[in-house]
Amino acid sequence: MKIVFLDRKTIGYDIDISKFETLGDLTIYDITNEDETLDRVKTADIVITNKVVIDKKIMENSNLKLICITATGTDNIDLKFAKEKGIVVKNVAGYSTASVTQVTFAHVFHFVQKLNYYIDYVKKGNWGESDIFTHIDKPFYELENKNWGIIGLGEIGTKVASIAKSFGCNVSYYSTSGKNSNTNFEQKSLEELLSQSDIVTIHAPLNDATFNLINKSNLNLFKDGAILVNVGRGGIINEKDLADRLDSDKSLYCGLDVVSKEPMLKSNPLNNVQNKDRLIVTPHIGWGSTEARNRVMDLVFDNIQEYIV
Repeated sequence: MKIVFLDRKTIGYDIDISKFETLGDLTIYDITNEDETLDRVKTADIVITNKVVIDKKIMENSNLKLICITATGTDNIDLKFAKEKGIVVKNVAGYSTASVTQVTFAHVFHFVQKLNYYIDYVKKGNWGESDIFTHIDKPFYELENKNWGIIGLGEIGTKVASIAKSFGCNVSYYSTSGKNSNTNFEQKSLEELLSQSDIVTIHAPLNDATFNLINKSNLNLFKDGAILVNVGRGGIINEKDLADRLDSDKSLYCGLDVVSKEPMLKSNPLNNVQNKDRLIVTPHIGWGSTEARNRVMDLVFDNIQEYIV
């Protein structure tokens, strides 16, 4: 079997993938641009991709038999045509729950605990010049008894919900599919969730039901001082509307690990937000703990091995 890995750089070089050499003739590319894809996969039996698009044109003009995605999302693959042509498509799921959950709380704690302010206070030598033992000029708050709303109560959302509950939060959720009947947490309409929550975290996929879900029509429902965190997909939030809301008189704090176009474009309206303290953006790291990246490659290896056998 000839195996081609199109975007190895996305997995990180601290992850050892040498075992894939035992599965066949392995060719590795760090990055593959759109105009390079066909040439690199046309004689391959198996392709491994994270974000490189494998569309109808690529499949029509190649001998692909198996497409392995080093992620859960499959939006970079033309699944309908793959099925028509008999090409097997395998993704991986459940590998990043702990990692995404951890990043979710990191974003929340950034705004709740004000650690950046207090660390900077000490680094500047201000504590040593204080006339009292402490410094609490920047108010911070407890999670206990806060209302935590979750958009998308799947595996990751449920994990976040259980941890938030352990902190004493009142947890509720909005089902983006309308099909979730989880009774462990209160289900609310989107409007109720946004208007009643102190913290809202997004863990939903991007689809017709979630695209532009958070926009000008409902951003004003958030409480003054509420926290919004998106670790789902960037297109769920209208970024122009969010930028306007962040610079409004009614404060909203927002942590993003995903944006609509990645890497983040200079033209993204969020780059022009004036209230810089209300926004933090991390470069889509939620999925990427060392453990999660090792798990994802183990699962991809298993997918290829099962196919070959």
